[in-house]
Amino acid sequence: MSKIKKRKIKKLTIICIVLDLLGIAGFVMMYGPWDAVRNFYVTTAMKTMSHKYFARIFYSQETIDKIMSSNYFVEITEEVVLDDIIIDTKPKDKYDNPYDEEVLTRDPGNDDYKIINLKVGISKGYLVAIYKPEKVTLIRSQKFNVGRYGEQVTTMCKRYNASVCINGGGFEDPTGTGSDRPLGYVIDKGEIAWPATGYSEQRGDLIGFNEEGKLLLLSQATGEEALAAGMVSGLEFGPFLIVNGTPIEIVGDPWGKSPRVAIGQRKDGVVLFLVIDGENYIDGASLSDVVETLQKYGAYNAANLDGGHSSSLAVEGKLYNNPPAIAKRQGGRYVVTGFGLLK
Repeated sequence: MSKIKKRKIKKLTIICIVLDLLGIAGFVMMYGPWDAVRNFYVTTAMKTMSHKYFARIFYSQETIDKIMSSNYFVEITEEVVLDDIIIDTKPKDKYDNPYDEEVLTRDPGNDDYKIINLKVGISKGYLVAIYKPEKVTLIRSQKFNVGRYGEQVTTMCKRYNASVCINGGGFEDPTGTGSDRPLGYVIDKGEIAWPATGYSEQRGDLIGFNEEGKLLLLSQATGEEALAAGMVSGLEFGPFLIVNGTPIEIVGDPWGKSPRVAIGQRKDGVVLFLVIDGENYIDGASLSDVVETLQKYGAYNAANLDGGHSSSLAVEGKLYNNPPAIAKRQGGRYVVTGFGLLK
């Protein structure tokens, strides 16, 4: 048999194997035997803005609706009790548990923050304990709605002269490349920075800080209501994950696994930045994973702050985490808002 003929047979064999594997995969997606695989696939696809068709390739709308109805969370609307937060971030003589000790024990020479490297499932996570909550503030791109793509978190962090920064808040993204138009309210220096005048009746879930450095979570509030409640810097996103020590009720796995970013605060005032790595639609953390991690380290109030390709943790001007490959290649995705610890 000639070498050319052997090559053709080899290629044909490989093609047949690939087609067989695709057929098996399709059968598994359609008929099981693992409901968890099917549910993960559907919930992950349906939580995206532009890739819902992935779920519809294999499943009818009736099946999708059934899966989604058994994977959901119940939003928390309870008001945060700020008096429960008594700011005292000093180390203790005695600790309640190893996680409490890990948070409050400083790194040598750094009384501002501490980075705790974690493992969440198979994914890397980074928990930043911040000891000066009054220095946590909104960070934002220099301009909104001028036809640009926002800024990388590292760039914003340097411009604000901040030690540690994370992204947070949504933005319009019609082409998948981002934009400089925030989705929802942005509160900056005690004023409504976005949206423009005329949207005062818009409502959303607002996440931010008052002058004392206490984390405010306001459910379905207007910007004016946020200012009246004392919020001086904040943004709109969600869901709220923990309010007054009570975690969100989660049934199933409504959002699948993904890179995640969240913010929290302990009763002693220590602010927690949480970033979890992963590749979109493949691995990362579920909402339940995020809640469990934050609770373990003592979060009393906490909220989800976006994730996916946007997930960014900047430390001393450099990208610290390992975002999805596309975002990593450009040094972190361009976003419009987040939170940072001022020096």
